[in-house]
Amino acid sequence: MELSLLGWALALLAAVMVGLSKGGIPMAASISVPVLTIVMDPVAAAGLLLPVYIVADMFGLWAYRKHFDKRVLAIMIPATTIGIGIGWATAEVVSERWVTLMVGVIGALFALNALFRHRHGARQEAKVAPGLFWGTIAGFTSFVSHSGAPPFQAYTIPLNLPKQVFAGTATVLFTYVNLAKLGPFIALGEVNWDSLGTALILAVPASASVFLGVWLVKRMPTEIFFKVVIWALLLISLKLIQQAITG
Repeated sequence: MELSLLGWALALLAAVMVGLSKGGIPMAASISVPVLTIVMDPVAAAGLLLPVYIVADMFGLWAYRKHFDKRVLAIMIPATTIGIGIGWATAEVVSERWVTLMVGVIGALFALNALFRHRHGARQEAKVAPGLFWGTIAGFTSFVSHSGAPPFQAYTIPLNLPKQVFAGTATVLFTYVNLAKLGPFIALGEVNWDSLGTALILAVPASASVFLGVWLVKRMPTEIFFKVVIWALLLISLKLIQQAITG
């Protein structure tokens, strides 16, 4: 895949965002595809970045191997599988523009609600029905445009998980999601030999950025961490809405 100087700069920025997301800042990943759409088709951008995600996932798994919520994963892994299946089955008929708009609206409404309510310290038990709902949406939107973070956050932020458990649960879940997407992406031609060499180059800064994300999560106070998550979710969601409206 040939990229211009601007294309490489944006691709490196996208790779760093991927790495930060795997280091425990899941909203960073939502920036990666929109950044690359400045210089390439959104489908090509998603296909280019999937191998980058998968390589960075391995480093994220190691970093958070002891920090994750088993109940949340037990609920959301089957649900995201369903969402991925729906995304694959409807890949030829569903407009990415409308999916982008849906993700943006959901994320913005949730972020605004979270900003106006107080975060309580008590940890909540993950409930099955909401987890299946949000997990299915996360799997679907992740398949279409790597935008699974807003639905994931809509389900997990109200649970008041410790910040490292929150980050680790996101890392483990989306490691599974990305591996599950690989077969369908290859079948649809979105991951191919033409882009694989570029993806492997981008995997280097992405993998290094994982540890920067881990460092930030460990040192950021919990209250500030979740405020950053919510504000970033709002800004990214508004960007997705703008992107969907303007096409």
